[in-house]
Amino acid sequence: MKFFLLPIFLFSVLSFSQKKVFEFGKSEKISTPIEFSENSGYGFDFNSGSQLHFEKQGFVADTSVYFSVKLPEGNYKINVVLGDKNPSETTIKAESRRLMLAQEKVGAYQAKTFRFNVHLHHQEIGNTSAKVNLKPRELDDLDWDYKLTLEFLGHPAVQKITITPVDDLTTLFLAGDSTVTNQDLEPWASWGQFLPLYVNQNSVVANYAASGASLSSFKARKRLDKILSLLKKDDYLIIEFGHNDEKIKGEGNGAYGLYTDLLTQYIEAARAKGAIPILATPTQRRAFKDGKLQPTHGDFPDAMRKVADKMEVPLIDITKITTKMYESWGEEISRKALVQYPANTFPGQTEKLEDNTHFNSFGANEICLAFVQEIKDKGVSLQHYFKPNIPTYNPTKPNSISNWTIPISPRFESIKPYGN
Repeated sequence: MKFFLLPIFLFSVLSFSQKKVFEFGKSEKISTPIEFSENSGYGFDFNSGSQLHFEKQGFVADTSVYFSVKLPEGNYKINVVLGDKNPSETTIKAESRRLMLAQEKVGAYQAKTFRFNVHLHHQEIGNTSAKVNLKPRELDDLDWDYKLTLEFLGHPAVQKITITPVDDLTTLFLAGDSTVTNQDLEPWASWGQFLPLYVNQNSVVANYAASGASLSSFKARKRLDKILSLLKKDDYLIIEFGHNDEKIKGEGNGAYGLYTDLLTQYIEAARAKGAIPILATPTQRRAFKDGKLQPTHGDFPDAMRKVADKMEVPLIDITKITTKMYESWGEEISRKALVQYPANTFPGQTEKLEDNTHFNSFGANEICLAFVQEIKDKGVSLQHYFKPNIPTYNPTKPNSISNWTIPISPRFESIKPYGN
């Protein structure tokens, strides 16, 4: 069951063939509340306007605000002007909670412009009749609803949004399972939805991972076809599977059988497009015994390592990284990185949540930081698309959740992701 914490608006909009510009504030010509509708093609979403206040230039709030725009599929450059007469602090998430901007502070009577890139995807595959075959619970995800949604959190002060289509970005495609995908609802999170925070203005993250996916089901549901229809020379395809592949039983379906064969196919398909494949072993499950994390993936991480070595593909060993990370936290503190909450932590949550596979936002960001660090340490060319000054990360000295202050989104679900 999904719940919303309901947090009118005055703004003007200029639409051009190449960009859309939305300006907010009492000084603008439009002075009536605008909620998103299919007819207008833009507006505030999820009834998130009741607690806003408009200044002369821009709106301010103390809760989440959603603004949506109906747009074609593609990559977009987003410029956002933030600031107000009072100090503000704004976090921005796009679509299914992809973190774009983290707690950016703007002083009183100041205005600052921030830029980030967003990949917007639809179900249709190229100019064919084929579509990505979504699962029922994916149909309501913001990633797949044919509009761009920006969520402003914290104490936002927003003056202007400019949305411009761009076609010269290097795209980082992600193929994976529930530990990689953009988890649409709190408190679930995956490392792939934090990667946009760390890439620079020359790149964009296109996360096609799906909860419950294996290499074979990802291909069968045409997610690989979708990626290949968009993949171009010098793009990247980051591949992380294993959690669900290991559940497929039967002759020829083991780590050194179907799993190895499909990894090889994915790599060859990416290279045929001139793209650069990167393999990532699966995240470890939190399974402690006598203070040590127990391996739960069998031969699958080793099989991926062998494929990477044979085909000369960069490998990020997330299995080893997360093992170090969880053991460094210890059996009890490591719970803080996963979806483990007592009953009534969230609205409508009548039972405790205790998941040893899926992360909360803090844990997901830790894994993302470790992934970025490993890319840099190994000298993988992808490092050139990361922002400068990302903090150095050591999985044997992970961060503490007590220092994690990114605001949570109000949209919540207690049901575990597919594949749990």
